[in-house]
Amino acid sequence: MKLWKFKPALGLAILSAMATGSASAAPQQTMPVYNHIFVIVEENKGYDQIMSHPQWTPVIHRLAQEYASATQFYAEAHSSEGNYLAMVGGDTFGIHDDDAFYCHAGVKDRFCEDSAKPGYADHDVTSRSLMDQLADKGLTWKGYFEDIPSPGSLMPRWPVPDYPSRGVASEMYAAKHNAFVSFRSVNREPYPGLAWHMVGFNQLDQDLAADTMPNYAQIIANQCNEMHGSDKPDAPAGCREDADEANVIKRGDAEIGVLVDKIMHSKVWSDPGNTAIILTFDENNKTERSHGVQGCCGYDPNSKANFGGGHIVTIVITNHGPRHFEDPTPYNHYSLLRTTEAAFGIDEYLGHAADTDKGVVTMTPLFAVGR
Repeated sequence: MKLWKFKPALGLAILSAMATGSASAAPQQTMPVYNHIFVIVEENKGYDQIMSHPQWTPVIHRLAQEYASATQFYAEAHSSEGNYLAMVGGDTFGIHDDDAFYCHAGVKDRFCEDSAKPGYADHDVTSRSLMDQLADKGLTWKGYFEDIPSPGSLMPRWPVPDYPSRGVASEMYAAKHNAFVSFRSVNREPYPGLAWHMVGFNQLDQDLAADTMPNYAQIIANQCNEMHGSDKPDAPAGCREDADEANVIKRGDAEIGVLVDKIMHSKVWSDPGNTAIILTFDENNKTERSHGVQGCCGYDPNSKANFGGGHIVTIVITNHGPRHFEDPTPYNHYSLLRTTEAAFGIDEYLGHAADTDKGVVTMTPLFAVGR
């Protein structure tokens, strides 16, 4: 089926193809209210790397065709951690490495590898976050992390040699992909709150079955299942990024299919309220970093922590929203945060999510609900 493509000249008053199949739905200029937003984040793959290989990513291609795709979506920086922070904090906070949340300049620790570098940023972020905003509104949030060692764990990576686990390959869980733990309001939260907020995939299954999903969630597979791959000697087959790019991507694509299917077959999806699943990536791959535009919406190529993380796939899957729709408006993770805030009725836009003068806009066309 031919995709209905958004034309920028129409502005945010979009004529989108909705679930009814109509290509002339009434314009929608305000962000509809959403009850649930679930963000699935994949790792280190560029837009062309994914979309030029449909044989590797049949699930992603099917979802992009059936639902809504942001075709000009960009990350903020390299490495991973800053982009995750951008999604919930509106800034990278000067962080452009993958060091642990407790790291600051001069700290000597195996998980603070870059702490001796000039201009090193404090990694224990004290700023307000989406989690604070949700709490203020009486809304709930969780992070679901495959292979997190235990609910509420503050370990930077796991398993590691001094904390091994039989049957689990090295460093399958990485807190660099857990933005929540970087914020002091979270990492100093006492139990049982911390253990409620950061949980494993077993809890995801239980929450879906019991219809107790939070209003906002990030769902992060382990480093083998999120397309990151591993260079560890005990990495399982199909997880060696340096030797088997195609299978690493295929493995992640299959995991996306499993996660999306679980949500769609749960009560939260069939409920009358609006629910969205956002599939995005943290940053692009090494090859695509060397060519083309690397950022949008106020990025600065000369900034150490906001120089553009590359063109990445982002798909918005909604239970009542657009179908067979492409939007070429430039967006980034700040746009996604702004959209999440607006969808939950929050009018405080954190950090760069407020930078409308630099092109950071709400992704309304991708979330518009049919009439």
